[in-house]
Amino acid sequence: MNSIFKHTRQKCLQWIVYHPKKFFTYSMIFLSISFIGSLIQGTFFPSETVFTIKPPVLYSKNQMSQHSTVNNEKEMKKIVEELGTLKVKRDQKQLQKEDSLRIEYLYNQFQKLKTQ
Repeated sequence: MNSIFKHTRQKCLQWIVYHPKKFFTYSMIFLSISFIGSLIQGTFFPSETVFTIKPPVLYSKNQMSQHSTVNNEKEMKKIVEELGTLKVKRDQKQLQKEDSLRIEYLYNQFQKLKTQ
């Protein structure tokens, strides 16, 4: 039985090697027909089983908004603390160019968080 399958497979492979244009043509016809068939099936005969897996709801919308405001408040508190340390540096007249850029960045971040 195995030898019959091996012999048939070898014959098919030899035919493919000797007739590549025909094999390519038949393959493209088969692929085109199966593609068009799947389009028709999906359009006119949709499957009854729809994707029913729903991801679990971890947070309700209220909790998400509360969670984001809590995070915003934490971030704003960190920014205020860092600005406080930079103010102390300014009072001691030890500010550098990087510090002034950092102050500007933190101020912009604070404004963004405040408007959210």
